[in-house]
Amino acid sequence: MSPTRASSAPFRYAALGPVASFVPPRVVDNDELNREFAPENIDRLAAKTGIVSRHVVDGETSSDLAVGAAERLFRENGIDRDDVDFLLLCTQSPDFTMPSTSSLVQHRLGLPNRVGALDLTVGCSGYVYALGVAKGLIESGQARTILLVTVDTISRFINPADRQLRSLFGDGASASLVTASAEAPALTGFAYGTDGSGVEHLIVPGGGFADPSVLAPKSLPAARGLTPSGRDLYMNGPEVFTFSLRVVPEVVDRSLRSAGVTMDDIDVFVLHQANAFMLETLRRKLGIDPSRFVVEMHEVGNTTSTSIPLALEAALAGGRASRGQKALFVGFGVGLSWAAAVVDL
Repeated sequence: MSPTRASSAPFRYAALGPVASFVPPRVVDNDELNREFAPENIDRLAAKTGIVSRHVVDGETSSDLAVGAAERLFRENGIDRDDVDFLLLCTQSPDFTMPSTSSLVQHRLGLPNRVGALDLTVGCSGYVYALGVAKGLIESGQARTILLVTVDTISRFINPADRQLRSLFGDGASASLVTASAEAPALTGFAYGTDGSGVEHLIVPGGGFADPSVLAPKSLPAARGLTPSGRDLYMNGPEVFTFSLRVVPEVVDRSLRSAGVTMDDIDVFVLHQANAFMLETLRRKLGIDPSRFVVEMHEVGNTTSTSIPLALEAALAGGRASRGQKALFVGFGVGLSWAAAVVDL
């Protein structure tokens, strides 16, 4: 591909191509957590979250998982990495404060030096945000073939003694190809939202340059009876749940109206895989039939920005979704942020 090719046709459309996921080999199931936290157990939590196991890193970094997902995408779909002209990488667990993790991944994948590489530091809504950025790059003529990677090693942020969060989150990565298309728009209806007043409800207070003492005391490890590890994730579950029930229906409505479609036009709904109880509550609130609603986190946990593409891949592989259908993606969580888009698969 010529380095000038990407700027030759500015009015094309963006389309989502193949998707591949990658999880670290180490599996921590509920039996292992029950043994570790005995006499307490997580069975009551698991009954609500629907999570029976999760994959967690054992020394691997985010770039390791990102490379694993991209290599699988290339290998299984016959993709020539020389065709890639932009790398978008969404993570909140970078290998280093600097340089960007996308730079590391570009080098490790052997992508051409002419590619752009950009980190997006967005969490649970990150996949939808990244798709929006990819659409903008392609439809403005800046790129033709984008490798979109999501990855988080969220287990590194969880205090070893935090039984609730260890039972909930897992690590993983995804790689998607977003390409220029001459067909009608396949990525539409983007709608976003941000409420920074809620940052304290889902936060890693340590590890940055701000003084964590300015935060609400309950977000600090010592206030929760934990020995601080330096970067302990805190989540106010009830607040995050309430926030999600408030913003998801509204952003779904905005997305559908922007795309010019209705709920009946959507074949499959893929929401951020937070936990089974939250998803079921949202499904009922939105009035979606279970046959059109993807729930796929039982063996991987909440994988933050990777949860939507991982669930999509599983749904496609299992026949619960198929190419040619119309999907609605909805991400929501840390930030607090949220986003939705209508996607032709």
